[in-house]
Amino acid sequence: IDKPGDLAAILTSLQPRDVLFIDEIHRLNHVVEEILYPAMEDYKLDIIIGQGPSARTMKIPLPPFTLVGATTRAGLLTPPLRDRFGVILRVEFYQPEDLKQIVTRSANLLDIPIKEDGAMEIARRARGTPRVANRLLRRVRDFAQVEGDGVITKEVASRALDLLEVDHKGLDKMDRHILSTIIEKFDGGPIGLESLSAAVSEEKDTLEDVYEPFLIQCGYIKRTPRGRVATKRAYKHLGLPIDKNDDLQKRLF
Repeated sequence: IDKPGDLAAILTSLQPRDVLFIDEIHRLNHVVEEILYPAMEDYKLDIIIGQGPSARTMKIPLPPFTLVGATTRAGLLTPPLRDRFGVILRVEFYQPEDLKQIVTRSANLLDIPIKEDGAMEIARRARGTPRVANRLLRRVRDFAQVEGDGVITKEVASRALDLLEVDHKGLDKMDRHILSTIIEKFDGGPIGLESLSAAVSEEKDTLEDVYEPFLIQCGYIKRTPRGRVATKRAYKHLGLPIDKNDDLQKRLF
């Protein structure tokens, strides 16, 4: 949504009790964002008619609706917008058992034969994210149809995901590249985001929004005032030795 008119058109088309969902709401520019203020507070849309001294504001009533905003970077929300939300919730990564149910349901909807252990194998490697789980399910289905009898079992899922370079902890090739770069090129860190971005040839925003949350949640890297640091768990996962003379604890602070 780049223009105020785009958001105004959406708001005026809402029906009573509709839910308006805005993903990555922190990316709204300030001009568009201000359109939301009266809509959130009073269910009204302020439209400016004319220009200069003769300009006037016309208020258009809106039906009662619910606004849901999603963001991975709540700190980038402006205080006026953030404070207007009645409820602020934090969504955690899904547990494997919950993801298994999602994978099983998706498989039923797509008419994919799947065993319980096959669904769990996909769930364990899905980074705690339903979207990733569903993506992996489709790729495992393709593998099962070509290399097997079409039924997704634990063995089939494991072989398919290994082929996709998604390991047993859910880390993919890029995740491991990030960890190995910090460890092997920068002695385990600390390393700044810009340097890491250049070293792995990936955009800073992608590192922060796509890869880091999962790696931090699983305890493979830590953010410190001095930069990113690989943890002992990262060394262990990659099968790399930890220098006994290197005090990892000191580098964390």
